Amino acid sequence: MLVSALLTSVGINFGLCVLFFTLYSILRKQPSNYDVYIPRLLVEGTSTRRSGFNLERLIPSPGWVRRAWKLSEDELLSSSGLDAVVFMRIITFCLKIFLVAGIIGVFILLPVNCTGDQLEGVDFVDFSNNSLDVFTISNVDSGSKRLWIHFSAVYVVTVFVCYLLYYEYKYISSKRIAYFLSSKPQPHQFTILVRSIPVSAGNSISDSIDNFFREYHPSTYLSHLVVRRTNKLRNLIHDAKKYYKRIIRLQSNPTQHRYGCNNCFGLFGRNVDLVDHYEKKLEDIEENVRLEQSDVSLAGEEIPAAFVSFKSRYGAAIAFHLQQSINPTHWVTEQAPEPHDVYWPFFSSSFMRRWISKLVVIVACILLTILFLIPVVVVQGLTNLSQLEGWFPFLESILTITFVSEVITGYLPSLILMLFLKTVPPVMELLSSIQGYVSHSAIERSACIKVLWFTIWNIFFATVFSGSVLYQVSIFLEPKNIPAKLAVLVPAQFINVYAPKYETAGKFWPTVHNSMIFSLVLMHAIAVGIFTLKKLSLASTLIFPLAILTLLFNEYCRKRFLPIFTAYPAETLIKKDRADENDAALAEFLDNLVTAYQDPAFTPIHFSSNDGLHSPLISSAEV
Repeated sequence: MLVSALLTSVGINFGLCVLFFTLYSILRKQPSNYDVYIPRLLVEGTSTRRSGFNLERLIPSPGWVRRAWKLSEDELLSSSGLDAVVFMRIITFCLKIFLVAGIIGVFILLPVNCTGDQLEGVDFVDFSNNSLDVFTISNVDSGSKRLWIHFSAVYVVTVFVCYLLYYEYKYISSKRIAYFLSSKPQPHQFTILVRSIPVSAGNSISDSIDNFFREYHPSTYLSHLVVRRTNKLRNLIHDAKKYYKRIIRLQSNPTQHRYGCNNCFGLFGRNVDLVDHYEKKLEDIEENVRLEQSDVSLAGEEIPAAFVSFKSRYGAAIAFHLQQSINPTHWVTEQAPEPHDVYWPFFSSSFMRRWISKLVVIVACILLTILFLIPVVVVQGLTNLSQLEGWFPFLESILTITFVSEVITGYLPSLILMLFLKTVPPVMELLSSIQGYVSHSAIERSACIKVLWFTIWNIFFATVFSGSVLYQVSIFLEPKNIPAKLAVLVPAQFINVYAPKYETAGKFWPTVHNSMIFSLVLMHAIAVGIFTLKKLSLASTLIFPLAILTLLFNEYCRKRFLPIFTAYPAETLIKKDRADENDAALAEFLDNLVTAYQDPAFTPIHFSSNDGLHSPLISSAEV
């Protein structure tokens, strides 16, 4: 990539950054947009709509950035949970690394690179059209003692990153324990999910569960709730919500056309009031929902999976960690997610089906990664002007225009690549949802890991092998990416917008730690290759101990901190159980625990105006 193309890309993105910043500053102040920018505050009643003209609303202001970062960690913890705190620490962690690495790169390594021999042939009069390669380590003489500065930089960055990783892992681990000890009793702390339940002849799944846990966990077993197939019921509820939204939309806009024909083509038949038409359909669907709820409950549409609750957290932990059966594919246990975190649509009925689903997802991810190489290679071709002219000869006259060529080679590749990348996260989330996970948080963690590996192989390795790695500089230097990240992750899109649906207590951090360790080892491997090409074999040899020490550090962290993110220790569980023994509300909590994991599909829906349809045909206790 040429310097001029890079500067053009930076200029375009900086202009877009200013534009988006201005639009956000203005639009967030408009009362009509409060539902978008501060829905959480509206629901909680801490903010109200203010009507009337106000000139200040039309003037962009940067004060929201300062207020967003002003929030203390304790305030963020109390309002949005430990996950929000961990996400913020991830941001500050990355900024610290970027700051230190940036200082070393710009003020130490860049001057060293500029002293190489290749700069002798550079035409400084036409500097903007020279390649960026003159600023890289490739410009340093082979065998030069100045390469030891790069060697030292590798060691300094590695030590600094490992220090930060250790500090963050230790800090978040302690916060996770403190957060657990200060929390009120939660259903998922007393509950496990049991799948692949064997059923003997003449017994129901519910009977098998009750008999098994009363025999092998008699002192701690409390209750259970069998999972049922509710796919048809969910489809009906989805249709009911769809018609309800249509009715609300028609009623909220009196000027909207409310009449239509009662046939599918709209050509024949009499006009009907759409609101009345949809309300009748909604009543029919609600009646079908009540009937289906009754059929599913009474007909025994059970699958061999259940949420089993215990009288103490320690009792639930024992049942989770111990293998329950001689056959490890029976009575498979896992930690229960929070009730609101449960992903109900997918409850596999067998160990084999879950295993096959994981295999299919792995194959699909590999195929997606391979297919994505096509746009990566095409994008790399755009960064090379001569190659682009060879692919598209009819564009030769247009590409002679300096600005056009700079936009195409400097800005267009990153734009195309980012547009393609936008499709990856939802696809990975879809694949994770069919992999057998039973919680939204587990699905999102799995999707994040898939996106991470996809990015590593397609955006880094594929870029290196298909073109110049310096193309990545244009991505990292795009100013518009900085406010985009901040707008999503600063303490405010937690306070003003998002009401957390679940809490994992910082379980995302080990993924960040592992990613950084992988990045460090990859940096060491690249350094070995570079020093070998530069004929500095001693430096290549001395990099190997650094990689080994990094892996040993990672193993220490896995032994020291990772178990805390997998499950809470017995010391913590027993301490928390003893603290709750004197809590008068614990008995009421255990009584309500029986129905805490009831499938929301069995909850009566209240959309139509017919009050007779609001009560279920059966009680929740029978479910």
